[in-house]
Amino acid sequence: MFSFPKQAKLVKTDDFSSVFNLRKRISNQYLVMRYRPNGSSSARLGLIVAKKTAKFSVQRNYMRRVLRELFRLNQHQLPAVDLVIQVQKVFHRPDFVEIKQAFDALCKKL
Repeated sequence: MFSFPKQAKLVKTDDFSSVFNLRKRISNQYLVMRYRPNGSSSARLGLIVAKKTAKFSVQRNYMRRVLRELFRLNQHQLPAVDLVIQVQKVFHRPDFVEIKQAFDALCKKL
């Protein structure tokens, strides 16, 4: 039903830099969401999960998978923006409902 095509990903350093330079951000306990309106018709996603936040790659990859899936399910509700989501605090499987609520709250603020 909903897909996550290549066009929905922020990959290039210039794309990330342009979002950081605009300095629009919203945050909560787990996530920092930086955003910038883009010229396309859909939202695009970039993720930052630092080694400083989560020491093990297994944890970092789990957090990326969860955030990518939440974006994929909600991308039709988002305006045409470039999003860079940075994880501030490690989360695990038991925290999934909390993360989903935090992500939804940030999306509503957009």
